[in-house]
Amino acid sequence: MTGKTFQFDFKDLQLTVDQIEMIMGYGEDDSRDTIREIIVKALSEADSFCNIKAEYRIFEKAVFNESARTAEINEMTFNIGKIIFGQIRKSDSAAIFLCTAGNEIGLRSWKAIKTGDLLEGYIYDVIGSEVVETAADLMQNELEECLKKSDMRITNRFSPGYCGWDVAEQHKLFHFMPYNYSGIRLTPSALMDPVKSISGIIGIGYDVKRLPYTCSLCNMKECIYRRKA
Repeated sequence: MTGKTFQFDFKDLQLTVDQIEMIMGYGEDDSRDTIREIIVKALSEADSFCNIKAEYRIFEKAVFNESARTAEINEMTFNIGKIIFGQIRKSDSAAIFLCTAGNEIGLRSWKAIKTGDLLEGYIYDVIGSEVVETAADLMQNELEECLKKSDMRITNRFSPGYCGWDVAEQHKLFHFMPYNYSGIRLTPSALMDPVKSISGIIGIGYDVKRLPYTCSLCNMKECIYRRKA
């Protein structure tokens, strides 16, 4: 079993105003000067307070049950459902990961909304989501490059709460991350603190692929991957 931890600088993510506007649903011809000003301000501030961490641990043997659509790692069964199962069932091993943008950006979103500035609160919320997802991309890219040395490949990453995977199974994932370098706290109801955090699984093997997200297979409409697509 191997693993790696990451501490990213905000500048490593190379987030842009256009990128945040796209996630918010604005097109090239939309008038949005006021919104751009808020995004520019929020991005410039985020550089000083985001505490971006990520980690993964590789488990050498993963067993996939075709009839039950489950994954088993170290005798722990994950009920990942048919969509995720179809994407990672050919994996030989698996990486479990955690990633967080830190606590402050979620607090700023909450404070802005509480004081009535819904737009600024929403912009901080979108930036926070993009920070943690982009950091997870960097972590996943590093994992992919590392495994190429052994001619192995990876799948997409998948998280509880998406594609029919019960969010309560985050408790099982955290069981495998006892040192929790990222410092994420999991509540009894399986919510993460800081809120701008993600966890999940990545399949590893010789006969798997990392693909564009197949949003047509999933009925979750308010998903960041769907909005990107």
